[in-house]
Amino acid sequence: MKICLLTEGSYPYVVGGVSSWVQMLMTGLPEFEFTIYAVGAEEKDRGNFKYTFPDNCQGIQEEFLDKILALRSPGMRENILKDRQRQVLLELVRGDTPIDISGLVDIFHSQSWKNPLDIFMSSDFFDVIREVYRERYDYLPFTDFFWTLRSMLLPLFYLVQQDLPEADIYHSVATGYCGIIGAMAAEVYHKPFILTEHGIYCREREAEIIKSDWAKGDFKAVWSNYFYNLAKIAYKRASNVYTLFEHNARIEADLGCDPQKIHVVPNGIHMENFAAIPKLKAHGGIINIGAVVRVVPIKDILTLIRAFFLVHKEMPETYLYIMGNMEEDPEYAETCKRSAKLLQLDDALEFTGTIRVTEYLPKMDIIVQSSISEGQPLSVLEAFAAHRPVVATDVGCCRELIYGDSRDELGDAGAVVPPMDFNSMAREILRLARDFELRFHMAEVGYERTKRNYTYEQFIDSYRDIYLQEGKV
Repeated sequence: MKICLLTEGSYPYVVGGVSSWVQMLMTGLPEFEFTIYAVGAEEKDRGNFKYTFPDNCQGIQEEFLDKILALRSPGMRENILKDRQRQVLLELVRGDTPIDISGLVDIFHSQSWKNPLDIFMSSDFFDVIREVYRERYDYLPFTDFFWTLRSMLLPLFYLVQQDLPEADIYHSVATGYCGIIGAMAAEVYHKPFILTEHGIYCREREAEIIKSDWAKGDFKAVWSNYFYNLAKIAYKRASNVYTLFEHNARIEADLGCDPQKIHVVPNGIHMENFAAIPKLKAHGGIINIGAVVRVVPIKDILTLIRAFFLVHKEMPETYLYIMGNMEEDPEYAETCKRSAKLLQLDDALEFTGTIRVTEYLPKMDIIVQSSISEGQPLSVLEAFAAHRPVVATDVGCCRELIYGDSRDELGDAGAVVPPMDFNSMAREILRLARDFELRFHMAEVGYERTKRNYTYEQFIDSYRDIYLQEGKV
């Protein structure tokens, strides 16, 4: 059985998070063949893989969105779409209800288009844009509206015109572009399409859009609605949707996914990889605080640095290790370094770059996670497996991991604080740093919770059963 895993902005170009999940999935299921369909941002990343593919990974198809920058307009074309095709595009732009994916297949695979701009620069599609503009956006400058739609839709139009991979099951690790490609391939080849959401993709894009400078004013809502609509299209075509925890499942249902399709399959980690790490010990030296994290905006390293400034001011015998890739967003990484320097933390803070987590965790007393968006972070589970307590933001599954769910009587494995609230983060770090018995107890709670509910074996067994069941359809 061949499974096509569809990724976007993650595997195999980025280390950690979803990428680690993909690698663990393939490695743990050697009886299945896998291929990767990877959507990336820039052509320069082609072949720049951060992972060694396991033997059962048969290949990768790479598509990069910056190729659309080289497209040249063919000029306006007249009446190239059928009425039904025009209606599909009208519904796509409106975004009120998820279109049937067969409509996109009919438009983009019923004939050969030389250029994604062929459709965009047609009189038919111009009429669609003008109709939606008159219905909803006539208070905005039309030229700005037109170029916003061009920026939004050209990546999608480009991707859906590329060759679709053949497989027995299509498994997307997000909604968005890779979700649409998986849904289309499943429609073309009459195969199952399943979806695993780690974070809620459309909400993550919305958070980025709200903070962005490139989307202005009311156009932020236009962009956000677009990504919500892509999610609904993927939900509609998927035979089953898997998520990491119950809160995500409720959000998916609220966004329009059929609750009968939604199932919870938690992440899992190799507990044995951390077995040699000793439990916390009381000591009179420096309290080491660590964050295993990619240095990118969504991980909100700046809030972590500000929180540590307050911690270090109150308790000078502390040290912060920021452990993770700094190459993904060099500009943001440099901003973080400058912030640490301005706060005079040079002698109390280290950016380690990519590390072997099992070599650094034994040095740590407390692990911190400062993200503004997460799914079910492996870094938190790894900290628990290493007998370390965690202070985390209240995003994704962190509350459930740290405090347990309604069936869990174990207690607290750390503390949860609001996102971007560096004062609360500093306060909880100090509470744990000053009390060894509290740190030790919380660390043991986290270890036991992970052993019961979040092992690699449980995770792999679940997806083995999923693939076997989907393959029978």
